[in-house]
Amino acid sequence: MKHGRWMWAWLLALVPLLGFAQDKPLSAHFSWFDYRGGDPSDMIKAGPDTYRNPILHGFYSDPSITRAGRDYYLVSSTFAYFPGIPVFHSRDLVHWTQIGNAISRPGQLDFKHLRLSRGVFAPAITYHDGLFYILNTCVDCGGNYLITAKNPAGPWSDPVWLPGIDGIDVSLFFDDDGRAWIVNNGPPPEKPRYQGHRAIWLQQFDPKTQKMIGPRTVLVDGGVHPQTHPVWIEGPHLLKHDGYYYLSAAQGGTAEQHSQVVLRARKITGPYMPYADNPILTQRDLPAGRALPVTSAGHADMVQTPDGAWWATFLAVRPYKGNFYNTGRETFLLPVTWKQGWPVILPHGARVPYVHVRPHLPLGRAAQPTAGAFHIRNRFDSKTLPLDWMMLRNPRSSWWHTGHGLTITARAVHLGDKGNPSFLGRRQQHMDAHVETRMLFTPRHDGDKAGLVALQNDDYFYFVGLVRTHGHTEIQVDKRAGADDPKQGAVVARQTITLAPGQPLYLGIDTKGGQYSFRYATQKGRWTTLLRNADGTILSTQTAGGFVGAVMGVYAATGKGH
Repeated sequence: MKHGRWMWAWLLALVPLLGFAQDKPLSAHFSWFDYRGGDPSDMIKAGPDTYRNPILHGFYSDPSITRAGRDYYLVSSTFAYFPGIPVFHSRDLVHWTQIGNAISRPGQLDFKHLRLSRGVFAPAITYHDGLFYILNTCVDCGGNYLITAKNPAGPWSDPVWLPGIDGIDVSLFFDDDGRAWIVNNGPPPEKPRYQGHRAIWLQQFDPKTQKMIGPRTVLVDGGVHPQTHPVWIEGPHLLKHDGYYYLSAAQGGTAEQHSQVVLRARKITGPYMPYADNPILTQRDLPAGRALPVTSAGHADMVQTPDGAWWATFLAVRPYKGNFYNTGRETFLLPVTWKQGWPVILPHGARVPYVHVRPHLPLGRAAQPTAGAFHIRNRFDSKTLPLDWMMLRNPRSSWWHTGHGLTITARAVHLGDKGNPSFLGRRQQHMDAHVETRMLFTPRHDGDKAGLVALQNDDYFYFVGLVRTHGHTEIQVDKRAGADDPKQGAVVARQTITLAPGQPLYLGIDTKGGQYSFRYATQKGRWTTLLRNADGTILSTQTAGGFVGAVMGVYAATGKGH
């Protein structure tokens, strides 16, 4: 009798422990993530004295560049992705290594539940007197702000907000006399005369107090040739050369009518006169049916090398058909030629070249490739995520860890929720791309899922992976092609699968232009295609809208409690 009572007491004591084991957070483990890709333009031959455009494949839009001694630093937009504003370093303007993210702490900015194409717009980086400055706009999340760092790899300061600057695309310029000025795109001084009517404003800035001082001045109202109603003059930058102040800005919107224009003045406050042969960069005047097109070129920033040469970084896109592109707005590089006192990036009617003679600078190196065809395998063996990996919006908790692979906790936050789901990914950087991973995951409840994702935004994505449904486990392909589709996507392919405890599942996604295929394997290398040549145009900017490009990565979610 005493023995029986002891047994019952022991079993009762075990109940909480058994419950704890059942309630332990569900997680998915990814041993590695493999990315490889190439493009049709890779067939264009490149020699030892040339480089390939774009210099940063994938959505690295609105590039801004600065020089500190013989080092060059570049930043670009990340919108509502976190971490934000990647910081790149180069010695030769061609080979770029990401050294940090300027927005690396969740408390710096709050992306809330913003759509992915809101948030961080067009950062501008400047170096002066031992300090690096980034000016930026957090759209719908605070407005215009400044962050600083002595080391561009970080850490960067918390934002210093700049009240009184209405608009976006703030940029900092230091004059020879030490005074600092901020230019930005804002509303016109009077009621807009037409859709897209904007203005470029100037105001003095005090670097010591980090505050705006003095009056605001309109430098350009409407754009070049105001009588033609030019639209969306934006992304302004100031530079000084041979006694003139040059104001360079994008005009025409960021789609196929995009361009770069330039004006100049003897005084920083103007009046600014436009270059008679504007624009100094565009692709809108080229035939639509050309092979291997580069389109939408603009939003340039210029930098001078120690030998006096000038170069420009700018954004452009590479469609695979019509105006469909999934890789987003990418960073290109071209030399600047001075013609009768005016900087010209590309003559009218000239195509942005995929291969160009590289700058006369000592040949650099990159930690991992960013241009041309390449292959990268992430093993997640560091204590931190790779710098080029991102998530949707700010994390509120630590739901991932690295070291001997990547483990993510499945939570009741899904891709379509406009939150911070358990998703981590890297940019799709080529038209023809292939990703693979090795996953360990055992779903417990209906709705538990984990696998690979190709995502354009909250409303447009594909998922392939394990899903628990109606009490059994399947491998599924889910598709969301608009806000009217189910938040988690609709099942477009499925296959019942049985995995032994601890047995890995291999997953793969293959892209070829506007077609995406999804495959799996229960044994390494023995692939089964679950869905072939699905419509990948849903991951294009043309279909999904916005300013971002496709991102490919890993994801886990639980159906429990959702």
